[in-house]
Amino acid sequence: MAGVATGIGVGAIFLSAGIAKLRSRRVFPGVVANYRLLPDVLVAPVAAALPIAEVVVGLGLIAGLRVAAIPAGVLLLAFAAAMAINIGRGRSHIDCGCGRSELRQPLSRALVVRNLVLAAMLLSLLMPTPPIGSALWFVALAFGVALYLLTLLANALSALAQGPLSMERNSR
Repeated sequence: MAGVATGIGVGAIFLSAGIAKLRSRRVFPGVVANYRLLPDVLVAPVAAALPIAEVVVGLGLIAGLRVAAIPAGVLLLAFAAAMAINIGRGRSHIDCGCGRSELRQPLSRALVVRNLVLAAMLLSLLMPTPPIGSALWFVALAFGVALYLLTLLANALSALAQGPLSMERNSR
């Protein structure tokens, strides 16, 4: 069950993040550039390819393609490393680029840990899965949707807590 739940939950996270980045494709190259990890010549191609890769990986995980766990894990680990490098450089103020541009979310150790946990959860895709349509599969589906919704909620709350309203409150 854990493999199905992880595939659906992490797949939905990748799918929604990729779609959000495609919707913000004029802003997203700036987010990639802000990480200051790529030469300028690679920023535009990476910013164009990354959302498509996330959508494809997300659809693969949701469809139950276990092989999609490999690129998903690589992406999550790369994102965690990019965030950790910038936090180490004292650049935690930049937007993580995790998804919705209207919920600008500064880098944090919690985001690094979240990506590492999600990457580790992908190992559950190596375990046997219940047959599609079985009662256990539907329970796993519910857990996968719950994982996705909890991640969205945590991201939104974190963005709101670090947004302009919290800064205004802290300056009083």
